[in-house]
Amino acid sequence: MSLLPFNELPAYKPRRFVPAKINLGDWEQIAPLFVRLEEAAPKCATIDALEHWLLDAGELSAALDEESSRRYITMTCHTDDPAAERSYLEFVEHIEPELKPRQFKLAQIFLEHPLRPTLLAEKKERYEVFDRSTELHVELFREENVPLETEESKLSQQYQKLAGSLTVNFRSEEKTLVQMGRYFEEPDRALREEAWTLVARRRLQESEKFEKQFEGLMDLRERIAKNAGFKNYLTYAFRARGRFDYTSDDCLRFHDAIEREVMPTLRELQARRREQLGVEKLRPWDLSVDPLNRAALKPFGEVEQMIERTQGVFNRLDATLGGEFKLMRELRLLDLANRKGKAPGGYQSTLSESRLPFIFMNAVGLQRDVETMLHEAGHAFHALAARSEDFYAYRNAPIEFCEVASMAMELLGNEFLEEFYSPADADRARRTHLEGIVNIFPWIATVDAFQHWIYSHPGHTRAERTGAWLGLMDRFSGDIDWSGHEAARANMWHRQLHIFIHPFYYVEYGIAQLGALQVWANSKRDKARAMADYKRGLALGGSRPLPELFAAAGCRFQFDAPTVRPLVAMVQEELRRMNGRTAAA
Repeated sequence: MSLLPFNELPAYKPRRFVPAKINLGDWEQIAPLFVRLEEAAPKCATIDALEHWLLDAGELSAALDEESSRRYITMTCHTDDPAAERSYLEFVEHIEPELKPRQFKLAQIFLEHPLRPTLLAEKKERYEVFDRSTELHVELFREENVPLETEESKLSQQYQKLAGSLTVNFRSEEKTLVQMGRYFEEPDRALREEAWTLVARRRLQESEKFEKQFEGLMDLRERIAKNAGFKNYLTYAFRARGRFDYTSDDCLRFHDAIEREVMPTLRELQARRREQLGVEKLRPWDLSVDPLNRAALKPFGEVEQMIERTQGVFNRLDATLGGEFKLMRELRLLDLANRKGKAPGGYQSTLSESRLPFIFMNAVGLQRDVETMLHEAGHAFHALAARSEDFYAYRNAPIEFCEVASMAMELLGNEFLEEFYSPADADRARRTHLEGIVNIFPWIATVDAFQHWIYSHPGHTRAERTGAWLGLMDRFSGDIDWSGHEAARANMWHRQLHIFIHPFYYVEYGIAQLGALQVWANSKRDKARAMADYKRGLALGGSRPLPELFAAAGCRFQFDAPTVRPLVAMVQEELRRMNGRTAAA
């Protein structure tokens, strides 16, 4: 098969170290470049020479990272294409295991270089973040973990393949599970129940496979942590994810803050929904439908309409962002429509050598698609904001701040939803989004607390794991009647891909949502300044610690109850204003 058109994109800058023509899927061609770097380092007799060596090493990393990203993107776009799967797995199995020890050696060489202390003394602000990350890399690397990490990647790919393959036959038509989401918004309650139940049963049919896949992943992760000298994967993961600025205990306190500050608001919204729907109890299929039983919002018919209307949003929000989205369209850096054989979910992946973003999603014509589009575009704008940074290590920020970029864009872009809707429907969509923020905090706490439990209880049984999940559902899901669907509730975590393929990558969404709400609050006071601060923060890439990135964007890096409380109050106030406009209309 041929890869996607972005494979013709040129490098952002001409290569000076990596050959212009090289097969980056052939280790025999890659290995000599590492040899050259290893041999060149001792010859760096000046700070300038050492910095050039770092740029050469970064150029090689960027080229290899882009090769990996291209293969991953192609595989997720076509999970049913054997050639795409083979190409991706070849890189995972034959290139990545070779890369890891060589990259570790380069990290060691830098840390042991005699000029490193001088570099840090003379240019501390420039290199301190890179230096601490390099130290962490060397601290955690274990040769024996390389094959285990390869197996982890392969098992993760199998989860994506299974999840992306699931379809149901609904009223004589084959539908992907993503496509079935449309029916959860239908006013006909019986139809919603039918659709929801069909999807739930289809997932349950694969529950044994999901459980076995996860148990395989969990076993690998526990072995990786043990090899690195950690008592469990929880403590290892917090180090491996580079969480220099917060701890596991901070996350537990965040869960408590969500329980105290957000759950009362969630229950209020659920009670209001139940009253508006005129039902005795809320059921799982009552959570996405409009509570006044209006037809589902239809922001677009075809995906091209979504792209055009999104362009209008960004043109109105900020001329620079509008131009950047136009560039992505022209370069065909978007794969947005849902189809059979496409991996679930949505993501933005940066092509590190081209320094361009690629957006992947599964749009089917729902308001959720608009939110996803704005979200992933925020990530794309982040990649483009840091595009001029030549130091590869700094073109990517910590996830906690990357998600500020995306979640703030949802809130900022929502101001112009009239590109998709009438004024009344735009308000309705904004309400849906704000209510979604209230809903997502408890779900984030559930997913993160579940992973805390899993990886601090090595050797637990499947029944114990299910019990832990159900306890968290009791704590954070509010007032929903699951009677008759207890098995679906107990296995609900199977749909959360982060638990399977990105362990402990989820609390970042909650931390970032607080940052995004602060950016939005700033915008309400001074739009121009808030946008300037937002873009200034993005342009820093990963060159500064998290608290400084947040500060540059005009917000604080805190996620305790005093921080959560006023932001939830702001959301409540905005929802009340919308209620007033609806009543007046």
